[in-house]
Amino acid sequence: MNTWLYLTAEGFAHNADVDFERARVRVWRDGASVENTSLSAAAAGLKGREVRLILPMEMCSWLLTDPWPGRRRPSVQALAFAVEDQLAGDLDDLHIAVGPVDAQQRYPLLITHKQRLQALLAQLHERGLNIVSVQADADLLPHDQACMAWWGGRWIIGGSLESRLALSEQALATVKTIFPTQLIERDIDWSALPKGAINVLQGEFGLHSKGLPWWRVGTGLVMIFALALGFTHLRSSFLEGEAARLYALSEQRFKTLYPEQTRIVDLSAQLRAQQQQAAAPHNGHMARLVQLTEQVIGASSVEVQRMEWRTDVGWVLNITAASFAELEQLRTRGVQSALAITLGSASQQGSRVQALLTLKDVL
Repeated sequence: MNTWLYLTAEGFAHNADVDFERARVRVWRDGASVENTSLSAAAAGLKGREVRLILPMEMCSWLLTDPWPGRRRPSVQALAFAVEDQLAGDLDDLHIAVGPVDAQQRYPLLITHKQRLQALLAQLHERGLNIVSVQADADLLPHDQACMAWWGGRWIIGGSLESRLALSEQALATVKTIFPTQLIERDIDWSALPKGAINVLQGEFGLHSKGLPWWRVGTGLVMIFALALGFTHLRSSFLEGEAARLYALSEQRFKTLYPEQTRIVDLSAQLRAQQQQAAAPHNGHMARLVQLTEQVIGASSVEVQRMEWRTDVGWVLNITAASFAELEQLRTRGVQSALAITLGSASQQGSRVQALLTLKDVL
């Protein structure tokens, strides 16, 4: 029987210092109803059981790599390097879990803060919990179509979409307009979770297998020692070839991103210099749109007719308001929210006022 422990976004995603005794969680088992309780109460009832942990999507990031050249599965380090320009933090501070490759040779990555994950698992272990898997709620939606579900007091979005998000009601109404396909509301079937859902317990967080009988361990060590003598040279040659291949792929990727760099002397230094020269990071514009929706537009009767992302400008929205005064109130809320918005091309159209709102990209 599967046992699930869900850490709510309210209790764990938005607080720097989590109260591990009173933080709210949800617990359920196959065929049983969901129980809302505190972490301390849940831990007392789950001791000795294998527990499948679910994190709120707010604690993770989800990325999809470009199509990977070659059929050999790349290392986590190679995949991390491929998406480094999309990451907000230092690679050394992040834990990257890799999902199964798709039909286009792309790899999904679930990214968490390494130190925070270590602290969280340590706290759960101290309370006697045996965590056998760790997954994100938005990654558990059925993967056969673009879908959403109301879970934990907000909407989670995922499925066949090339993104995983957690949004408020107001943010969802705005963000749905930019998705290429219609979002279908689905329920999560906890008895038949998608096979492609990523388990965070990989690499240094992977589970250790139980010890084998001593005679099997001894026999295995002898065999390994014998094989090692013959394959030492072969392994060294393979590692050197793999390193050369990864470096060649890195050079190719660098030249694709920065074609003006015709001469490569120190790839790492040149890549770091190019990243420092970038005017703004490419990620984060979706979060700024959500902030605009919740803090500025959502507090008014302004209607969004159309929106688009422009690389050289930022978000551009065609809006209608009841009056010019409402537009001025919109501008004031934007200033109070520290958002670089501008209003232009305002004109009276019947009983409504049309205008162009620009959210400048200052990331």
